[in-house]
Amino acid sequence: MRLAPLCLATLTSIASALPASADVFGYWMTESKNAIVEITPCGDSACGKVAWMAAPLDAQGQPKVDANNPDAALKSRPICGLAMIGDFVKGADGEWTSGFIYDPEGGDLYKSKMRLTDDGTLYVRGYVGIPLLGKSQIWTRENDNRGGC
Repeated sequence: MRLAPLCLATLTSIASALPASADVFGYWMTESKNAIVEITPCGDSACGKVAWMAAPLDAQGQPKVDANNPDAALKSRPICGLAMIGDFVKGADGEWTSGFIYDPEGGDLYKSKMRLTDDGTLYVRGYVGIPLLGKSQIWTRENDNRGGC
């Protein structure tokens, strides 16, 4: 009987000693390796923005803009620094759900969910309607934003 409280106290201290990197917050290289997304807390949810791009400039040497956005008023905003994920809520199982992900390459907005995998990568799934109708990516953790865009 005395073992249960001791085990619970040990597990609690181990969990609280986990590094901040044991969560989704931080810098993540996208699967295509063309961008780093910085995920941060936003109140009770998680959000993220483009923190680095492999090719931040267009053919004319100007910063790339959100040219494929269906909203004409947003087409001129820079992709670097663009808020591209948000509204993620952490569930008891550790999965972040109810979020969205914006794809500036296509100008599409998707429902999304994500979770930290056992090997420390980030599983990200964007979908239309239900998760079955979507696409998954594996993002890898980065130490920093490589100097920004």
